[in-house]
Amino acid sequence: MTTKASNLTYWICTILFSALMIFSSVGGLQPSQQAIQLMHDFLGYPIYFIQFLSIAKLIGSIVILIPNLDRIKEWAYAGLFFDLAGAIYSSIAAAGKFDPMMLTMAIWILPGIVSYYLWHKRMSSGELAINSR
Repeated sequence: MTTKASNLTYWICTILFSALMIFSSVGGLQPSQQAIQLMHDFLGYPIYFIQFLSIAKLIGSIVILIPNLDRIKEWAYAGLFFDLAGAIYSSIAAAGKFDPMMLTMAIWILPGIVSYYLWHKRMSSGELAINSR
């Protein structure tokens, strides 16, 4: 893959992943009834945790969009993946079985994995260091 194609793919996946995570956090910033029903009633999380997760997802989503924040970006990617892994695990644990509809979470995870991979590839090649001078 050429550098130009790699950069384009990186930015498309990063923006898509951030947009999906921001979209998923909006309902919990001021917890809506739907967010409370899902997170509190179904999954058993305390209501105050809904807002905390939403703010953390929003901050992490913004951080991965900002260039040259390497160390904090690593933490942001990790946090967003832990959020998605926790969502899948919590859904399985609360339902008591695996629902094939949970595979739709791959739509949320795949652009994040590609974004993270290409970001790491750009970092290891020194491309980011060269571009930041």
